[in-house]
Amino acid sequence: MSLDLDAIDRAILNTYQGGFPICEHPYQVAAEQLGITETDLINRLQGMLDKKQLSRFGPMYHAERLGGGLSLCAMRIPETDFDRVNDQVNAFPEVAHNYARDHAFNMWFVLATETPDRIDTVLQEIEQTTGYRVYNMPKKQEFFIGLKFEV
Repeated sequence: MSLDLDAIDRAILNTYQGGFPICEHPYQVAAEQLGITETDLINRLQGMLDKKQLSRFGPMYHAERLGGGLSLCAMRIPETDFDRVNDQVNAFPEVAHNYARDHAFNMWFVLATETPDRIDTVLQEIEQTTGYRVYNMPKKQEFFIGLKFEV
C-alpha cells in the first residue's frame, strides 16, 4: 500500500472523514469546496481505492436502526493461511470491515446483515467457506466515539 498522497488527496480525506454533503449533487458540491472539478474528485477517490489507500468510501449506516443485524466477530487464523481466509471473508458483502490484530484472535470483522437472524446464517457460511470457527460477539451496549485521523 502506498501512502503517497498529495495536498488535494489529503484535503479530501481530512475534509470528508466526518461527513459528506447531502444534496442532489454531493460530489459536485464537495469538489467545489475543495477547488477541484467533480470528475477530478471522483477520479482521485477511485485512485485511492485502487491503490488501497482507502478500503471504502461511502456512508455508514446504523444497521440495527434499519432493521438489520450487526455483530463483531473474531477468528484464529494461522499466519500461513491468513491471506486466503482474509480474501474469503472480505468476499462476503455483509462484512463491513476486516482487520488483523496481534493476538491469538488475529482476524476481526464487523458483520452487518439485512435482518438480525441472518447473522447466524452468514457466520455459518463463513465457517464453511474458510474452514475456521467464527467467534460471534454481539454488542450488549453501544457507545459512540467520534474518531477522525488527520492525514
